[in-house]
Amino acid sequence: MATGSSSNSGPLGHLTLALIALLCGSVAAGIEDGPRHIAHPAWMSPGLVDLETDLETVRAQGKTGVMVLFTTQGCTYCAEFIRTSLGDPATARRVQENFVAIGLEIFDDVAMTDMSGDDLPIKEFAERHKAGMAPTLLFFAPDGELMFRAIGYQTPERFGHILDYLIGGHHSKVSFRDYLAARRPPLGKRDAAAVPLRDDPLFARPPYALSRADFPATEPLLVIFEAPGCAACEAFHSDVLALPEVRQLLQRFEVVRLDASDVDTPVLGPDGRATTGAAWFAREEFSRVPALLYADEAGQTVFKTDAVLERQRMLNACGLVLERAYERGWSYQRFARSRALERSTTAQ
Repeated sequence: MATGSSSNSGPLGHLTLALIALLCGSVAAGIEDGPRHIAHPAWMSPGLVDLETDLETVRAQGKTGVMVLFTTQGCTYCAEFIRTSLGDPATARRVQENFVAIGLEIFDDVAMTDMSGDDLPIKEFAERHKAGMAPTLLFFAPDGELMFRAIGYQTPERFGHILDYLIGGHHSKVSFRDYLAARRPPLGKRDAAAVPLRDDPLFARPPYALSRADFPATEPLLVIFEAPGCAACEAFHSDVLALPEVRQLLQRFEVVRLDASDVDTPVLGPDGRATTGAAWFAREEFSRVPALLYADEAGQTVFKTDAVLERQRMLNACGLVLERAYERGWSYQRFARSRALERSTTAQ
């Protein structure tokens, strides 16, 4: 994957502007207000999970691979993905034609068989493959190698791009980010800057000297990557960052907002490396904005995501870092589940 560019030349040069329209995608607001659970589609493989046998089926039938969908009870993002993206008949048919599709619960203690024929609990398999936020999609090639991981809610359009990327074999040639960029013609500078980035007094001002390599900071770091003309970023400001409870938590962070398309403004990252917004965004393998990266006081990345985050997920992400739950080996979803149980107990 390319890690640096110029807006006018170089391999990431025209790529950066071309990305803006597709990276932003559509605004998927109100997910947390939707249904809290929808069962996996009936066409997903039921019963005991045996990925070793499923891969034999894939090879025998000439399919692209195995698709594993991890969801969890109470996850509105999971329900919305099943309802909108998998609920489209044409998309469902396409998945079935090209993949053996399996739906799993991320915290399930039931035993399964992995690609190597080893038995282990489903929740351990999820942990091994970094399915730490629901929904998570894992796509395995016929040889059992992981082809692609998609974390968080995927709109029907974006899920279609993922299927195109995998079924067409593009995953073996280019990153998903670069593949997305190639699907849209480059935007002109005037178009890209039509809606400038929204400012916020929470954001630190340049120069961006974020290094914590030599001297630890007194507070964790949150870096928010956005892009000009991004409707999803605008919604993130209005629907999430503007909330008093979110702003209260963010007072305990050093908050920096970077332009994911900026190849000129110098940034000294928390690890002490010189970079730019565009290069850092690419290095983290983000493929949509807004994207969030949290680092601890010593500059170590402890959580990052480009998944859709509304109110509760933003509160959980901040809580995971502020409470140092990552030091206990907790994933985002484990922390979120503990918080949900606390709220349920309090409400009783």
